[in-house]
Amino acid sequence: MSEIRLYVSTTEVQSGEVLDLLSEVFGEEDIAIANTEVDEKRDIWETSVYLYANDEDDVRARVTDALTSAFPHLTIEREIIPDVDWIAKSLEGLTPVRAGRFLVHGSHDRDKVRINDLAIEIEAGQAFGTGHHGTTAGCLEMIEQVLRARTIRNALDLGTGSGVLAIAVAKMRPVPVLATDIDPIAIRVAKENARLNGIVSGMSLETAPGFHSDAFRKHGPFDLIIANILARPLIKMAPQLVTHLAPGGTVILSGILASQRWKVLAAYNGMRLSHVRTLWRNGWVTIHLRKD
Repeated sequence: MSEIRLYVSTTEVQSGEVLDLLSEVFGEEDIAIANTEVDEKRDIWETSVYLYANDEDDVRARVTDALTSAFPHLTIEREIIPDVDWIAKSLEGLTPVRAGRFLVHGSHDRDKVRINDLAIEIEAGQAFGTGHHGTTAGCLEMIEQVLRARTIRNALDLGTGSGVLAIAVAKMRPVPVLATDIDPIAIRVAKENARLNGIVSGMSLETAPGFHSDAFRKHGPFDLIIANILARPLIKMAPQLVTHLAPGGTVILSGILASQRWKVLAAYNGMRLSHVRTLWRNGWVTIHLRKD
């Protein structure tokens, strides 16, 4: 069955706003939505919706309805996607990413690893999170800062994607880590990446939408929770997330545009979490909070 890409071209900041809007429209439906940088110098980004041809009329109508009022100047473009793993092909050429002591790289860049690096090898795959996005890199930096400053007994990576953040925790501290994602493909890829990085025990990977899984009760409460998702779901899940956080526990939140940070902070301050610090990267923020 043919796959279709509907997309709009915009700026980095506005692409995040469009992504948030479309994520709200489609919720947990089996519709993939993603942002891609097209031209760094001219600040051109594309927000894409991926779907099968037989769903196109319905999906296009909903995308059009959503964008007409909020972004009337945007034009919806259409592309038929060939049967090629473009994600794998594009990741093959990515350069290593350094975030603090962490170095995220592919197998073709193993020679770039230095003696004191915390190297994480991530192969081309179907899950988000290679370190190249500002949110992933920001989380890696924050993880290093947090784990240098305190000892933890366990950790949760909520919305793990490629597993890179869970692997980062396991590389720094030999503690139990639970990594979850709504997408079973992401969990499969994360398992492969964990094995690739020598994480053979101590990490549990589960397919779970939000906090709807017995795994959270089994492995929690958690001293550290990392959630690199999007601002709206982070705000919505604040009460549940805090419930699974141990007393004195730490939260790292990302997937948040700089313009959205006050709404996210307000939601978590209302849950008696105090703000510790914020990291800024390319228009995105990573927030460190602590449970009082």
